[in-house]
Amino acid sequence: MNKLIFANLLHRPMRSIISVLAVAIEVIMILSIVGIFMGMLNDQKQRTNGIGADLMLLPSNASMFNGLGSPSMPVKDEEVLLKLPHVKVVSPAIEKITTSGSVEILYGIDYDSFDALKPFVFLSGDRFKGPYDAIIDDVFSGSKNPATGKPYVVGDTVKILNQPFRVSGIVEPGKGGRKLIPLDTLAQLMDADGKASVFFIKCDNPVNDDTVMDEIHSTRGFGSNTLTTVDSWLDQMTPSKIPGFNLALEVITGIAVIIGFLVIFQSMYTAVLERTREIGILKSMGASKAAIVSVVLRECAVLAAAGVVVGIAGTYGVRFIMAHFFPTMHFEISGFWIGLGAVIAFVGSICGALYPAWMAARKDPIDALAYE
Repeated sequence: MNKLIFANLLHRPMRSIISVLAVAIEVIMILSIVGIFMGMLNDQKQRTNGIGADLMLLPSNASMFNGLGSPSMPVKDEEVLLKLPHVKVVSPAIEKITTSGSVEILYGIDYDSFDALKPFVFLSGDRFKGPYDAIIDDVFSGSKNPATGKPYVVGDTVKILNQPFRVSGIVEPGKGGRKLIPLDTLAQLMDADGKASVFFIKCDNPVNDDTVMDEIHSTRGFGSNTLTTVDSWLDQMTPSKIPGFNLALEVITGIAVIIGFLVIFQSMYTAVLERTREIGILKSMGASKAAIVSVVLRECAVLAAAGVVVGIAGTYGVRFIMAHFFPTMHFEISGFWIGLGAVIAFVGSICGALYPAWMAARKDPIDALAYE
């Protein structure tokens, strides 16, 4: 039977290849959408955690997603917060989502206080020297400078919000954004002079986080502000909390399953029709309905398994391509999602073969033998 199954697959190589590719595309679609979303989410979590703050103070009713809030808090509130007991560092900042080239969060920072949260580790260059200087991380510096065709180096010009900025320093990744510019400059570009969208706060001891939060809420003018620990913020950054993530995943998965189902269904249905006489011979030799169903489903299982393997390999190919063209985008492939994507594709393919298998098992051996 095993020889018969592989002989059937090799007899129509083009159809077998198309079936394998359909399952592979199904796997690639599922893993790619998850890889992009989870990569962006976890990368942002890691870089926010690397800022070195204990607390984040945001405007009232602000979104918990970085870069979505508008600058509305006076920067001078920093002075009030610094007077509170157990507050060691307060750093006002603006986070702005930009879509130039790829989706990323641009940081406008007060260098001295932001560096006091957790010092920058410079690989080359130094701090801002002027209002139109920028600090970039090592990941972004590895992308090609359009002007030179080479990686960015200190002294190069980088376009940010359609404005030219001089690269003053390149730092290790993991401290906020990949591109950081002076707070006053970003506020001016956003028509929000003297405003901040977030205050990063470092306490004298992490055990005093709750005490500091109570003190801030009881301080006049801060009662309605959104205040959270960085750890709590990180815990909230999950797929279920991202608007539309699960819906997008369900839609992509549904489309992928339909594609795989229909291609496998057509392949197996056509195969059964073409092998009507063969099925008649098997039944005349005593093959049971279960045996006929087994042959069709095992043939489908081979195609599905091959498609899953090709799909997983193809996903790594997609990651390689994206790393080349979008070096700042993190593409995450986890073992859990590889397994889940494989199961979804495999089960969908088997379901697509059920009716053709049932149809083959019901064929009358005499009619099948007489089939031309």
